[in-house]
Amino acid sequence: MSKRATLADVAARAGLSKTAVSLVLNERPGSRLSAEAVQRIRDAARELNYRPNPAARSLRMGKTRTIGFVSDKVTITRFASAMIRGLLDVADEHDHGVLIAETGDHPKQLARALESMIDRQVDGIVFGSVGARLLNLPALPDHVRGVAVNCVGPTSRSVVLPSEHEAGYRMTRLLIEAGHAEGIGIIGNAPQAIATPQISVTIGSRFAGIHEALDEARAAPVAVADIEVWEPWHGYDAAKEVLGSGAPVTALLCLNDRVAFGAYQAAQERGLRIPDDISIASFDDDEIASYLRPGLTTARLDYQGMGRLAAELILLRDDSEGEHLVPMPVQLRESIATPSLDWQDLPTKPGRSAG
Repeated sequence: MSKRATLADVAARAGLSKTAVSLVLNERPGSRLSAEAVQRIRDAARELNYRPNPAARSLRMGKTRTIGFVSDKVTITRFASAMIRGLLDVADEHDHGVLIAETGDHPKQLARALESMIDRQVDGIVFGSVGARLLNLPALPDHVRGVAVNCVGPTSRSVVLPSEHEAGYRMTRLLIEAGHAEGIGIIGNAPQAIATPQISVTIGSRFAGIHEALDEARAAPVAVADIEVWEPWHGYDAAKEVLGSGAPVTALLCLNDRVAFGAYQAAQERGLRIPDDISIASFDDDEIASYLRPGLTTARLDYQGMGRLAAELILLRDDSEGEHLVPMPVQLRESIATPSLDWQDLPTKPGRSAG
């Protein structure tokens, strides 16, 4: 392996002093060198494939041009890993690297990761979580900027969260504007999660948005199914119970896409067509939402946007403290339509297609 070119090598090739070369290559003002001398230095650096020593530059400038990312299962979860993509994109745009550690919600691994990053003098630390919940995040030293993404710590000064209230409101308004004000069933009510920040710090906001939209329309859910675990089989059971209850349901608002997947199966079993006989809407925009037929209308959890904003707060903004909300854009697909005749008055046909 060839020897790495040094500042002295560039100075010798250009026929100038190390001080002059340092001023030019580190883009420091006030060198008073001629344009010809500056060009000689740049040509010499290019010919020698000179690269600045990052460790020396860090010592000199007091910055390592590195962001630390401490993950609570983000790196091992396909859906949430877009958060890392957003963080990497901003870091790359500003010539920074990212040091990543996965803790898997283990306190000892969290403490070890933080100690390692602080020892390496990262310019800031981003904490990221799959679930938007209260985490036992330790306080950082005053000189280290920190941002909590999709989570909250007891000492967090800067937090990035999805705009759940807006999403709840907009998804409910979609159903109301389609004519379902008097027929919305909620699949996935989660009273324990609403009351327990260790489970969720945002789901209460989502429900607040839902109920604000209903209140504006002077409406109320015609059926509510509590689910503490938001998975397809629970969505299936809850939707099957609601659809068989006799409640005048014309639309199901599911509290995530996995629950909605189960609701699709329950509707299909009952011989209901989506959206002709019943509309379904949801939240998250998991990959499954676009695979369902018809495609599921849902509000997207923008993990990539949250990652980007966190990096920008670390690198670019002085107003980083406080709560920063990232919109959850609605993904309009084919699962919502104006209600037709009351399907409960029609005979069910076991062979009828849901799509």
